[in-house]
Amino acid sequence: MAATALWPGDSYPLGATYDGAGTNFGLFSEVAHRVELCLFDGGGTETRVDLHEVDGFVWHGYLPGVGPGQRYGYRVHGAYDPPAGQRCNPAKLLLDPYAKAIEGHVSWGQPVFSYAFGHPDRRNNADSAPYVPRSVVINPYFDWNLDRPPRTPYHETVIYEAHVRGLTKEHPVVPEDQRGTYLGLAHPAVIAHLRGLGVTAIELMPVHQFVTNSRLDDRGLHNYWGYNTIGFFAPHNDYSASGSRGQQVQEFKSMVRSLHQAGIEVILDVVYNHTAEGNHLGPTLSFRGIDNAAYYRLTDDDRRYYMDTTGTGNSLLMRHPHVLQMIMDSLRYWVLEMHVDGFRFDLAAALARQFHEVDRLSVFFDLVQQDPVVSQVKLIAEPWDVGDGGYHVGNFPPLWSEWNGKYRDTIRDFWRGQTATLPEFAYRLTGSSDLYQQDSRRPVASVNFVTAHDGFTLADLVSYDHKHNQANGEDNRDGSDDNRSWNCGHEGPTDDPAVRALRARQKRNFLATLLLSQGVPMLLAGDEMGRTQQGNNNAYCQDNEISWLNWAVHDEDDQALPDFVRALVRVRADHPVFRRRRFFRGQAIRGGRQRLGDIAWFTLAGEEMTDDDWEAGFAKSLTVFLNGRAISEPDRRGERIADDSFLMLFNASEHDLAFTVPPRRYGSRWAKMLDTATPGADFENDSAVKPGDTMTVINRSIQVLHRG
Repeated sequence: MAATALWPGDSYPLGATYDGAGTNFGLFSEVAHRVELCLFDGGGTETRVDLHEVDGFVWHGYLPGVGPGQRYGYRVHGAYDPPAGQRCNPAKLLLDPYAKAIEGHVSWGQPVFSYAFGHPDRRNNADSAPYVPRSVVINPYFDWNLDRPPRTPYHETVIYEAHVRGLTKEHPVVPEDQRGTYLGLAHPAVIAHLRGLGVTAIELMPVHQFVTNSRLDDRGLHNYWGYNTIGFFAPHNDYSASGSRGQQVQEFKSMVRSLHQAGIEVILDVVYNHTAEGNHLGPTLSFRGIDNAAYYRLTDDDRRYYMDTTGTGNSLLMRHPHVLQMIMDSLRYWVLEMHVDGFRFDLAAALARQFHEVDRLSVFFDLVQQDPVVSQVKLIAEPWDVGDGGYHVGNFPPLWSEWNGKYRDTIRDFWRGQTATLPEFAYRLTGSSDLYQQDSRRPVASVNFVTAHDGFTLADLVSYDHKHNQANGEDNRDGSDDNRSWNCGHEGPTDDPAVRALRARQKRNFLATLLLSQGVPMLLAGDEMGRTQQGNNNAYCQDNEISWLNWAVHDEDDQALPDFVRALVRVRADHPVFRRRRFFRGQAIRGGRQRLGDIAWFTLAGEEMTDDDWEAGFAKSLTVFLNGRAISEPDRRGERIADDSFLMLFNASEHDLAFTVPPRRYGSRWAKMLDTATPGADFENDSAVKPGDTMTVINRSIQVLHRG
């Protein structure tokens, strides 16, 4: 490649920015003595250009004639002194932290590490360029064709958590060369399925460029989940059907545009708490070789080691201005340039560790709060990390919603028949006011889920008492042992008709509870079809049939399940009493004190529950009255919301129970519209009951009655 004249360029924006005539390059490093921009041609020949301009620790230059598709990287000269936290090594080709596209993968071996194996303080000067990915200059221009974000209100949102590759890898209609890609996800057949379910938002597991670490690579496995980011601006290149020299950016944008046209929002699962470079024995791929002490939290007593609150070997330094700038620049980029509609923050408690403790008022949350772009999209926290004091469900600032882990645990406990769960079950069903109301938050602060990518699928939740992770190659030691699951009497697959019928009923119980709870429901992709991972509750490394969604529903017990989910979502959409914007008045588990409040709770005898009833640890059943005529919040035009009223009859016991219909003042006539004891999705039923009548609710099932 011929040498190119270098112009001074600008220190902002960081990264590689093509303007139609050339490209501006900018790289932050406070410790660099010299920075070389390395350009690669199609044959891999490297041309190095020194960046002489430095402003505010940003090394920059402009190369006329350099445009989209250009591969590049950096070599940073500076001190290599691990005990002092400095790890510069110009023998290592480094990815641009702001790269908008990345080509290639890591080929594991000694050259990608800055130290000699067996001697972690001895510098290794083998050239890493042939073994590491390249950053790529992209074309930022794209025809969005008047794309508009759906901006679905939170209380009307139904989230579908999915994996780009796993969702379509075995889809029978998607063309084979598009399966497992952004293009495949945007296929009309996939979008039709999402729309048919009533999904309003798809939450994609990590799509930032990530790395499969050497440990998995040695075992022939892959980092399937993607929680190992190396490029916070680049869509993962393996999910592109059209190429990895910038085509992945255009393809991702096209996917978002198609989903938006269908009224479906795109939420990204993002991992800003750590990078793929691991601990002090990890590779040098980017941040470590650029400015190790600026990007990472190092231990105070010996700066060769990394603070680790993420379980991955390192944590980003959330009090350094350039780290915070990079994260905020990344978030704004994905909103403004890629048109995504929100983010789910992995191990979000780690982002709040400005120093050691988790601080809900840390600088990161201040920046999000005042940012005119990021503050306006959906922000969802996974409110825990693996550090000390890292579990913070209910403790995030008012702007945020949270994955409600307590919802998951309580609903699982209730339906597997644990005693003394009624009071907490009532809180979770009504939006978890005990967690969120004191901060002036609303029910939508709670993202409710029973299953997620991490843990059992719905089918496995009712089929296994224990994890079965042998395929991961870790002797079944990995993954959680606290599954709160129940196999319904047999571990794993069975032909026993009674066990199969109970499992099918339990699936319907979980889905009905989830979709009729206050808050924001989140479905795990494939649960509507009975997807199984064969008991694997930690399939992070399984890029195969264990994780991929099988679109053919083979189990006859699950044939009606997709229709059941569609009908439930439709009930939720049609009836605002199931998706209120405000909490019920009075205490969530007691209801209001008015003559006929917006919610009431009853015993089997049809009598309002007393404190003694709530404290009866053996009770596993209750009736809930939802008053559609007492919704306190107005609609978007300020008009009063009036809805139908419902009775929800929950029986989590092992016995069939007789429920008495509550007194006449709650309703003079009721018709059954849902019964999880039956597999059908037709929720209408002509039989009517009156106050004082008794109804038999089958063991471990739900009935919902509609007031006539």
